[in-house]
Amino acid sequence: MGLFSKILQKLGLKKPEEAAPTTATVSAPAKPTAAPAAAAPKSAGAPKPAAEAKPRPGPAARTVDPRTGQVPGMPQAPAPKPVAISEVDVVKQLEGLAASKPMKLNWKTSISDLLFLLDIENSYEARKELAVELGCPPEFMGDSAKMNTWLHKEVLKQIAQNGGNIPKELLD
Repeated sequence: MGLFSKILQKLGLKKPEEAAPTTATVSAPAKPTAAPAAAAPKSAGAPKPAAEAKPRPGPAARTVDPRTGQVPGMPQAPAPKPVAISEVDVVKQLEGLAASKPMKLNWKTSISDLLFLLDIENSYEARKELAVELGCPPEFMGDSAKMNTWLHKEVLKQIAQNGGNIPKELLD
């Protein structure tokens, strides 16, 4: 996970990455199935086990129409209505975090303070890594002040593009 992903996650704009299921994982069947007749010898007068009884057709036995994805004859649930993505009030979150710290942090102008406030490594090396991740112009990379200024504006801009409610005056 990149540093910018950590920023989005700390602000509630991105969920932690969940482990993707592997292809080797096989799910167990919901109901036990009867063994094939050739798998186990049967004794001549033994009663049939209940598992070998003929299943009654039910909803699971019906086939799904591949064109519509529906089971014919079954009532369908209404389609879910689209939900608008709500913006995260980043300023409120950051001001709340700043109020809980004993020192005064100027996160509105300092990338170092912003990262510190989010409990993300704010060393020069970490900021340089973040600048590379976000595509900082090479001419700014040699001057830490220019890099930090560019990086702060770019981080706020990217937060806004990912659903964060950043005021216009912080984006200029």
